[in-house]
Amino acid sequence: MIDPKQLLTDFLGPNAGGMWDQASTKAKGALGNVDRGKAGTFAAGAAAGGIVGLLLGSKKAKKIGGNLLTYGGAAVLGGLAYKAWQNWQQNKQAAPAAPAEIRPAPQDSAFDPAAGSAADGKPFALAIVRAMIAAAKADGHIDAEEQRNLFQRIEALGLAAEEKAFIFDELGRPADLAAIAALPRSQEQAAEIWLASRLAIDPDDAREKAYLMALGAKLDLPQPLIAHLESQVQVALPAPGAAGRVSA
Repeated sequence: MIDPKQLLTDFLGPNAGGMWDQASTKAKGALGNVDRGKAGTFAAGAAAGGIVGLLLGSKKAKKIGGNLLTYGGAAVLGGLAYKAWQNWQQNKQAAPAAPAEIRPAPQDSAFDPAAGSAADGKPFALAIVRAMIAAAKADGHIDAEEQRNLFQRIEALGLAAEEKAFIFDELGRPADLAAIAALPRSQEQAAEIWLASRLAIDPDDAREKAYLMALGAKLDLPQPLIAHLESQVQVALPAPGAAGRVSA
């Protein structure tokens, strides 16, 4: 049986353990503990950050998720979506948070990636993984040969059989933007799906940019909310000579 929390942690990168240690008083049990033995395998196989590092490829991975991948993306992802939502609700000007302000979303809130279920009745953590895989494939760069190589590399990572089957199924599934847009059961979840998708695309690629715009429209997200989400994405992007810090 798939452990959605662990799969999301594995998908976004092995360094999540460091964040959970720092944020344990605020997010204890949010995604469970990382298997330290498995973490070493992931670090060797996907230095850019878990399975998503393999999926995106080295060039694209460098353009996303400096803090997201360094600090163990799931909690950061939820925290950034939560921060954007708060600012939008309070009619604040869209602006990135300071790195010190990055916190996990409140446990069991609509922005806790490990909490609740998607509209299909499955854990929301799996919806996030599905959304990021779909977005990463939006430029059509994963051809049959590259997909075979991905399968071989993921096969070597030591995942449980159910986890591998889930990832392989999603990699082999035809692109279906409407299916991804149907996953969230609330506007909060829709915001997090959009943010996760944004972090998996290269905004300089016209096809991926078009995918993201279409997804925002399908999710029926207000443009001011999207602007706030985009501003928080900048916190997760790598900055030369700078590293984000997660607040405890």
